[in-house]
Amino acid sequence: MTDEREVEDLLRTLAPQVLGALARRTGDFDASEDAVQEALLVASQRWPRDGIPERPRGWLLQTAQRKLVDLWRSDDARRRRERLTATHDGGEQPGVVHHDDTLTVLLLCCHPSLTPASAIALTLRAVGGLTTAQVASAFLVPEATMAQRISRAKATIRASGTAFGPPSPEELPQRLGSVLHVLYLVFNEGYAASAGSSVHRTDLTGEAVRLTRMAHRLLPDDPEVTSLLALMLLTDARRPARTTSSGDLVPLAEQDRSRWDAAMIREGTALLDSTLGSGRGRIGAYQLQAAIAAVHDRAATASETDWAQIRALQEMLERLTGNPLVTLSRAVSTARVDGPLAGLAVLDELGDRLGDHHRVEAVRGHLLELAGRLDEAAAAYRLAADRATNLQEQRHLAAEATRLRGH
Repeated sequence: MTDEREVEDLLRTLAPQVLGALARRTGDFDASEDAVQEALLVASQRWPRDGIPERPRGWLLQTAQRKLVDLWRSDDARRRRERLTATHDGGEQPGVVHHDDTLTVLLLCCHPSLTPASAIALTLRAVGGLTTAQVASAFLVPEATMAQRISRAKATIRASGTAFGPPSPEELPQRLGSVLHVLYLVFNEGYAASAGSSVHRTDLTGEAVRLTRMAHRLLPDDPEVTSLLALMLLTDARRPARTTSSGDLVPLAEQDRSRWDAAMIREGTALLDSTLGSGRGRIGAYQLQAAIAAVHDRAATASETDWAQIRALQEMLERLTGNPLVTLSRAVSTARVDGPLAGLAVLDELGDRLGDHHRVEAVRGHLLELAGRLDEAAAAYRLAADRATNLQEQRHLAAEATRLRGH
């Protein structure tokens, strides 16, 4: 018997490599992805019982090729089946050096023509090695819904006419930017779940970190890839202190910082330091976000936080991205530096750019409380609670409103 976790970790590492090899041989990414999913399922059932094969990648590739031929046979596929150039044994000989197509697969799954939701779903299945059911569970939707989303994503890639292979040097920046954006969204959904009964989704944060480590291994000299990994580590390091034992949300200023993961902070700051001042291009958005996270993590107590430095970094990030969520965060740092009324003035700059996002009213409540306008603060917290879709955030914001009503 082989440990199931060991098998799972190996399969998730091999999944994009096998998919890349098969898609490169056949030119059919869509069918190859389905075949690899079936091969992974067979391996997940057999390997824990029979042991991991001597050449696991070759075993998976051979099994996926057989599944692909079966798929083509069942799909009037004589013409397509002839495109398969490796219908011989399909295994790999000892000592043969194989080409790792992991980055190519990742870039294709995050193709700029895909919506973020579709790219996330396809990435987690094709690169992360998750089943459709696992991806659906992660995003709290029915399996059939997720299957349709993945199918549409592959159809979009097929319709775009993009051949399987590395992008040109001109295309790489945009394609890589899409990859980083998808990984960033997966991490954020895991760290601050938009729905459900838990603040965190560690399955998603863990997968985002794993995939970003993979990207960093493949592109170790890219400052934004390195910075995104640093940002994830510096942020996730606070997770142990972010909720109580019963799952209630604990604001950053009230967290027990001794519970923060010191090893993750050291790794994150070292990664960030390796990019700053390296001379490898201009400062990017993920570098700035990681730098903001590092300022928080380096403060031994909340009162020691260098809010002026955070605001300066946020101003740079705001100019770079124009993201209204950055403006929302700058309202908080401005309040800490210049007082709550100045922070409220920044909040007014937002106008309706964030619509009815619950965090706007949550920040408004916080700033009004700092200004001593407790009745208004309670009303803002109540409105934020009504708009929040995560149960723990709703409970926290409602509790804040109740606390201030009895002032």
